[in-house]
Amino acid sequence: MTGPDLADIAARTIGHYEEFAERYRDGTLDHDVAQNIAALLGAIEAEPPFEILDFGCGPGRDLKTFAARGHHAVGLDGSARFCAMARAYSGCEVWQQDFLALDLPAARFDGVFANATLFHVPSAALAQVLAALRETLTPRGVLFCSNPRGDNREGFSDRRWGSFLDIDRWRDHLQAAGFVELDHYYRPPGLPRERQPWLASVWRR
Repeated sequence: MTGPDLADIAARTIGHYEEFAERYRDGTLDHDVAQNIAALLGAIEAEPPFEILDFGCGPGRDLKTFAARGHHAVGLDGSARFCAMARAYSGCEVWQQDFLALDLPAARFDGVFANATLFHVPSAALAQVLAALRETLTPRGVLFCSNPRGDNREGFSDRRWGSFLDIDRWRDHLQAAGFVELDHYYRPPGLPRERQPWLASVWRR
């Protein structure tokens, strides 16, 4: 086939997280993503409590935050070990699904929180993944994304696939999928751009 072997990319990336699940849980538990959570929740027009999909929920840190704020949160991750951790840590429902083989309910969620996850999707598969996320949102629902920015290169790094896109390329993908941009910003806040490796963006269905 031409282009990347998507099944191999998914298997290797998920396998990496399966092997190092505890390391990622312990290393990210105290990460402050309050700015990102506020960006999603602040853009949702529905009446709370919101229906939230934590896409790539990992061990459940943010899933627990959404639930603690009274929202109806569901997690999704490709790693079985992460799913088990997230269920135990958050008490929420968690679905184990490969990002490249999603099976999501239509018009279910007011918001999708994709924090540090969609960059694992090869650009060749982004259209199908974004289409699935758009369809699982309610009308005028909100998608939040945060990815490490770059110069539009992609490939394996530390046995995980990464697509490091700049705002222009990322915008092209999201607009092609039918999303309308609400905002974008760089993280961590308050630093010079060269010290802000993360690109966050907020989109409406």
